[in-house]
Amino acid sequence: MDKRRLGSSQLFVSKIGLGCMSIGTDEEKAIQIIDTALDSGINYLDTADLYDQGLNEEFVGKAIKQKRQNIILATKVGNRFEKGKEGWSWDPSKNYIKTAVKNSLLRLQTDYIDLYQLHGGTIEDNIDETIEAFEELKQEGVIRYYGISSIRPNVIREFVKKSSIISVMMQYSILDRRPEEEILSFLKEHEVSVVTRGPVAKGLLTNRPIEHSSEHIKQNGYLDYSFEELEAILPSLKNTGRSLTEIALQYCLYEDAVASVVTGASTVEQINQNVVAANASPLTKEEIHHIRQISKASVYAQHR
Repeated sequence: MDKRRLGSSQLFVSKIGLGCMSIGTDEEKAIQIIDTALDSGINYLDTADLYDQGLNEEFVGKAIKQKRQNIILATKVGNRFEKGKEGWSWDPSKNYIKTAVKNSLLRLQTDYIDLYQLHGGTIEDNIDETIEAFEELKQEGVIRYYGISSIRPNVIREFVKKSSIISVMMQYSILDRRPEEEILSFLKEHEVSVVTRGPVAKGLLTNRPIEHSSEHIKQNGYLDYSFEELEAILPSLKNTGRSLTEIALQYCLYEDAVASVVTGASTVEQINQNVVAANASPLTKEEIHHIRQISKASVYAQHR
């Protein structure tokens, strides 16, 4: 599978990554999904300490133990939780980050993390202190690089200005084109890559019939789209002769700023479908133009 450089770093990530959040809590099945992804040429695994209160990291650690040197491993920090208790609190402090990374390393059974990401954040945070924590972890060799997971323009701009982040993870899809207006070009200019999540928009951009959508989507739509609008746009997308999953992934990969499209998978079959879609021929300029004509070019209205 083709690889793309992550920012200005020495990390080259597969053009799709495995988002481990959806691999579940059955260890054997979870490890099978990870193994299938790795055998298919995916080298980028994205997890977080919060997922199933550390269990997700444990599964990833077990799956990659014998293959660690071939994998770009990403995890996240900032959501403070107590094992066995529901909920979490936001804590981007230096003390918490430097404690949390030790726990992640233990669960992942490794002595370094390739990409350590802040799992959220607001402009009210002490961003300088957070950056200091990440920079110290780099100097200590505990992490190779760091990034943030955010869709907030003000937070993204502050980190790009003040830190040495190499990536921003953000939601991006045909049904959520908000990054296009200002963020993608800004990050490309500063040699910071985008790692996208949500490329199939809660399953709307797959071959699953729209009538099988959740009740929430049927009543409220998806972002700027009413359910009626979704019923109109999805058939128009399918007219290209490609599968909807292929169109969805290739749309994100069309952008130079995007290093990897993180796709979730709860079955081996989904991994295989995503790999086929990612390895298909790129969308043409005409196809991109058609998609942008029939979809909404929304912008971020908050967090300015």
